[in-house]
Amino acid sequence: MGIMDKLKKNSKIKTTEVLQDSVFFQEQDVVVTEVPMVNVALSGDVDGGLTSGLTVLAGPSKHFKTSFALMMASSYLKEHDDAVLLFYDSEFGSPQSYFESFGIDTSRVLHTPITDVEQLKFDLVNQLEEIDRNDHVIVVIDSIGNLASKKELEDALNEKSVADMSRAKALKGLFRMVTPYLTMKNIPLLAVNHTYQEIGLFPKAIVSGGTGIYYSADNIWIIGRQQNKQGTEIKGYNFVINVEKSRFVKEKSKVPIAVSWEGGIECYSGLLDVALAGNYVAKPSNGWYCRVDRETGELVDPKVREKDTLQKDFWTPIFEGTDFKKFIKGHYQIGHKPLLDVEIDGTESIDENV
Repeated sequence: MGIMDKLKKNSKIKTTEVLQDSVFFQEQDVVVTEVPMVNVALSGDVDGGLTSGLTVLAGPSKHFKTSFALMMASSYLKEHDDAVLLFYDSEFGSPQSYFESFGIDTSRVLHTPITDVEQLKFDLVNQLEEIDRNDHVIVVIDSIGNLASKKELEDALNEKSVADMSRAKALKGLFRMVTPYLTMKNIPLLAVNHTYQEIGLFPKAIVSGGTGIYYSADNIWIIGRQQNKQGTEIKGYNFVINVEKSRFVKEKSKVPIAVSWEGGIECYSGLLDVALAGNYVAKPSNGWYCRVDRETGELVDPKVREKDTLQKDFWTPIFEGTDFKKFIKGHYQIGHKPLLDVEIDGTESIDENV
């Protein structure tokens, strides 16, 4: 018996295995969403997507955080017919109709109202303990930022006005306990959180809840936005996902995604910004776009308006006939060298005359 077999046999932990045979790395579930740039923000690859672990969606109010979470949860439920969404709710801002607007069957959603961090911790750990690795469960917490600590509630009931120093410690304990379960049982957890502005000469957005969330998270998004206008009329918002932390995506990457009032998340939004930066698409005149022949550098007819670049038909020839996917992976994914040194900030403006 070799030393490897001897150590494996001697381990008291049943799941001990040679790394190349470990199910925790060889049998990882990857759920590809219908929005390529969301897949990029999660994995650095348009063909990647949601995996097990903690993903934090942070930003100010009305920044589509819950919507992004439900969109990803919907993709998970579509991928696995037997899957269940475990939804912890401290905000109560998402009625049944909102779930249904993302194509979620609410009979597959276990809704659990929560009032404090400790209540969430005890219930979530208990649920995770009962889940098997072959079960398909996705967890959404909406939200971490709105949760009080048990001490904070007790002080309020006792009419004490005392600064609460226990909340950050309680959150750190929550994620310290939960994180191992997520990988070992192949469970994605999406946590909605708030940000606040750090006071100083150069203020920046800080994710609330202390350092525990940073230590435990696999992905942290800080979501920014700007209005999408046509003339003086607001048509929606252009969001930029700022990747604060990731196992797969280069930190500080910016991933653009648009949301319209009429159609919700535009599935193929954000790709135009990347394609323009890499010269896969050109803008020959204001408000018009066309594909570029990568071999000759010539513009390929027809010229189209920006709304037409949000259609699958526009992108299929680029994905299938060029190295555009490789360009995206090189720009965003850790371990890949960029094909071109470009900056993508998601600020490609919309022609107000369209």
